[in-house]
Formats: sequence, C-alpha cells, structure tokens
Amino acid sequence: MIVVTGATGNVGRPLTRALIEAGEQVTAVSRHAAAVPDGVRHAAADLAEPASLTPALDGAKALFLLLSGDLHAPGARPADIIGLAQVSGVRRIVLLSSQGVATRPLGPSRVAMRALEDALRESGLDWAVLRPGGFASNALAWAESVRTQRAVAAPFGDVGVPVVDPADIAEVAAACLLDDRHTGGVYELTGPEVITPRQQAEAIAAELGSPVRFHELTRDEAKAAMTQFVPAELADDTLDIIAAPNPAELRISPDVERVLGRSPSPFNGWVARNIAAFR
Repeated sequence: MIVVTGATGNVGRPLTRALIEAGEQVTAVSRHAAAVPDGVRHAAADLAEPASLTPALDGAKALFLLLSGDLHAPGARPADIIGLAQVSGVRRIVLLSSQGVATRPLGPSRVAMRALEDALRESGLDWAVLRPGGFASNALAWAESVRTQRAVAAPFGDVGVPVVDPADIAEVAAACLLDDRHTGGVYELTGPEVITPRQQAEAIAAELGSPVRFHELTRDEAKAAMTQFVPAELADDTLDIIAAPNPAELRISPDVERVLGRSPSPFNGWVARNIAAFR
C-alpha cells in the first residue's frame, strides 16, 4: 500500500493514476471527502493534525508527502508526520519540497522546508526529495478571468522561469516510490524552457483560438491575492523568485529526463491538456 497525500491536487491525481497503472494499492488522502478512482481507498485527514493520518498509514509501505500552505506557517510541525510514519511501519517517504531550498535557502518558508528535509534524512527511512520550481498549473488561477473576460492578471509579466508540468512531477514521484535506485536522490524538477507570464497567456490564447489580454499586477496586488491562500512569508518568498530569478532558478534541470528518460513537457503541452478549464 502506498499513501498519497494531496491526492486530489495537481500532482496527487496523476500520481495516484500512475501508481494504479503500476499495479499498486493506493490510499488517497485529502482534507475532505473526495471522489477517487475505482479500487483506491480514500482517507480524510488534516496534516496539520498528524494523528488524523494514522488510519491511512495502516499497512502502508510508502508515503508521498505533500504539504499544504498552512504547514509552512510558523508553529507548524510537519516533521511529526515523519515520526508517525516510522511508528506506523512505513519504509519509504518521497517528499515534495521546493527548488528554493537550494536557490533561496534563507527565505523563511525555505528554512522550514530544509528542516523537514533534514528530519527525513535523519529518520532512518528510505527517502527521496523532489524540488520543483514553479508549477505550470499555477496558471489555473487565471481560469475564471480567461473564461469571463479573456484576460490574465499577473505580476512581472516579462520575467520568466522554467515552469514544470505537475504530471512530470507525479511521474518522477512514482518512480521514486517504486524504484530503489532513487533512494537518497534529490531531484530538481523544471520544464524545458523559460517562459514568462505574458508568454503563458499567449499560449492559452493560441490554444483557445481567441485573444487573451494581459494585465500586469504590482507586487502588492499580487501579494494580496496570494495571501488569501498561503501565509505571507510563503507569498513573499515566491514573489522574490518570480520578480528576479537568479541563475540557478533559470537553469533547465536535467533531472526529469534523468529519471524518466524523456524531456520534460513544455507549457503549451500542459495548456493543451487543460484547455477546458479556460473555455
């Protein structure tokens, strides 16, 4: 049995499918009740209360650990989840971390994530760490405005980073959960190209066959929108990167290809698969 946290999200859904296709039994964990594929067990748990995860871990051999934004907040104790997994007999954890742990190690949210990575390394369990950059699926935040106004609003319109397709993250995660060769691996995951928010809007417009207007937000406007969903510290850390990515954050990582034997998927490929959200 493999337990997938964040199973209803942009990484968890394709990861669950990949594990099923590999013949694995899967427990899909989300905070609330959710529909899951046939043959998958669902468990509701709030990772801010690690004990709520105990029933899901019964009989599990591996855990995919994805933290929600509130587990980056001051006072959160996500390392308790690792201890709970040990007690429950889990033998392997694959942690979804962040590229910023290496590229911006002094950011408050990155310090907390580094501490979690260190706790995992010291746990005695088999482990792997995934460090993605920006997600292509962050563009879903524009879906309503594209549908209703054919408009995208984002900060730093002409500053790009190599955003990664969540399906690629999921496929790498599945490999790390299933293949001992990846034990102890730390993988930086990016897309194959640097792409700006304005260019992302153009890619959506091209797939729609309809113009999409781009409106550039100020940093303060962007932070106000982000802090509706994540702690202010995490919003600031993210905005620091997308405002002025450093050379390490602009680098196209070879790790997706190293693990999967193929190039990472481009942003327009993600758009083509998800265009219904923008129609």
